Amino acid sequence: MIEATETNQGHIATTAVQPATLTFLGATDTVTGSRYLLEGPQGQQLLVDCGLFQGVKKNRRRNWLPFPVAPASIDAVVLTHAHLDHCGYLPRLVREGFRGRIFASPATMELARIVLMDSAHLQEEEARHAQKHGYSIHEHPEPLYTTSDAVDTIRQLEPVEFGREVSATTDIRVTLLHAGHILGAAQVLVETGGSSVLFTGDLGRADDPLLKPPAPRTETDYVVTESTYGDRHHPVGDPLILIGEAIARTVNRGGVVLIPAFAVGRTEHVLLVLDELRQRGQLPAVPIYVNSPMATDVLSVYGRHPDEHRLPEEQLHRMYSHVRPVHSVEESKALNNESGPMIIISASGMLSGGRILHHLARFGVDERNTIILTGFQAQGTRGAALAAGERTVRLFGKDLHVRSEVVQVTTMSAHADGDEILRWLRSCPSAPSAVFVTHGEPSSVDVLRARIAHELHWQARVPDLGECVDLEPRSS
Repeated sequence: MIEATETNQGHIATTAVQPATLTFLGATDTVTGSRYLLEGPQGQQLLVDCGLFQGVKKNRRRNWLPFPVAPASIDAVVLTHAHLDHCGYLPRLVREGFRGRIFASPATMELARIVLMDSAHLQEEEARHAQKHGYSIHEHPEPLYTTSDAVDTIRQLEPVEFGREVSATTDIRVTLLHAGHILGAAQVLVETGGSSVLFTGDLGRADDPLLKPPAPRTETDYVVTESTYGDRHHPVGDPLILIGEAIARTVNRGGVVLIPAFAVGRTEHVLLVLDELRQRGQLPAVPIYVNSPMATDVLSVYGRHPDEHRLPEEQLHRMYSHVRPVHSVEESKALNNESGPMIIISASGMLSGGRILHHLARFGVDERNTIILTGFQAQGTRGAALAAGERTVRLFGKDLHVRSEVVQVTTMSAHADGDEILRWLRSCPSAPSAVFVTHGEPSSVDVLRARIAHELHWQARVPDLGECVDLEPRSS
C-alpha cells in the first residue's frame, strides 16, 4: 500500500505502508476453535474469538499445543459470542501471559462469566475423574485451565455496546453488530490499515423463535463467514411434533427422556418448546429436571437484555417455573437413582462432556429410554456418532452400548443454513474483495464457497490453518 503526504516544500512524497494482515489460527478445517489474528500496520495484534477445539481427538489435542503466537504479544481480544468454541480457550491464553482487554457485548460478557467458570470447573473435575479412574495416559492429568485462571480472565472483560466504535488498539477499530444466534452474539467489524473486514461469528436466522434477526451485512473490503450448515437446507417443520411424540412414546414405556442441550441458547429453546406443548395440553405431567447450574443463571441474563430476544417476560419466567433445577454434584448423582418417567435436560449438547455423560451411562443402556438430539453434532462427538446410527460410544475409558431410542430434531438450529447465509451476503449489494469461508466441516465449507463463487460471482476461498493474508484496501 502506498501513502502520499505533502512536504513543507509542497512536494508529494510517497512512503510504503505495510497492509494489515489476517492469520487463521482455527476454525479452518473444522467447525470449532474459532481464532482469527489481525495485525495492524503498526504491529499491534487483535484476536477475534479465542475458542476451544472440540470433536475428534485430533482437534481436542490442539488445545494443548503452544499458542501460535506469544499470548503476551496480543494487545486485545474481541468475542463474537459466549459459546465455548468461540471463547473457551481464553483462560488458557491468560494463563500463558495475555494481559490485554477482552471486548464483548454486554450480554456476551455476562454469559462468558458463567460459561468460563463452568468450563474451568469441568476441566478440573474431568482431570480428577481421569486420575481417580485411571483412564488418562498421564500419571497426573492436569486441567487445561483452572477456576483461578477463569477468574483472572473475567477481570479483563470489557463491555461494548452494539453499534459503538471502539479503539481496540491505537490502529485497530472495532464495531459490534447484531448476529442473532444466541443472546449477545455479534458480527465484528474491524477497520485497520485503510481496510475493513467483517466477521460473522455464528450467524443466526431471521425466523429464530428466541432471538431477533442478524443485522444486514455492512459494506466491507473482506468478509469472514461461518459455514456450519453451508451445505444444507434446514428442513421445514415444527419441532413440537417430533419432541412431543418422542416424549409421549417414552412416557408410555415408563422411560426417561435425556435431552443433551447447551446451557446458553439451546436449553432455553428446549424449555420454550416444552412450555408450548404444555400450553397445548400435549405434555405429560412428568417431572422436568434441568441439570445445569448455568442454565438457571442464564435466565437472569435474558431478563436484563429484553431488546435482544422475542420472549415476553411472562413467558420467559413460565418456561422455568415448571422445571426442577439441579445444582450440586450430589443432586446430580441422586438423579441417577431415580426412575422414569421423567425428562432430564443437561449439557453438553454434543455429549462431549458435562453431567449429561453420567446420565448417558446410567440411562442410555435401557431401551425404554430416549435420547433427543436437538442441535448440531460436530464430527467426532458422541452426539454425532449416535445421530449417524452408531450404538457403541466411548465413555470414561470404556465402551458403552446404547440401547435407548435416539431421536434427532433438525428443525431447531440457531445457525443460518446455506440459503440464509447467501441471503445475508446479498443484503449489501456491494461485493467485497474476498469472502473467506470458515467454521464448518470440510464438505459444508466447500459447498458454501462454491455457491458464493457461482451464484454471487464473488471471490471466495477456504483458508488453511495458519495461513496469513494481506488485507489490501480495494482502493489501492
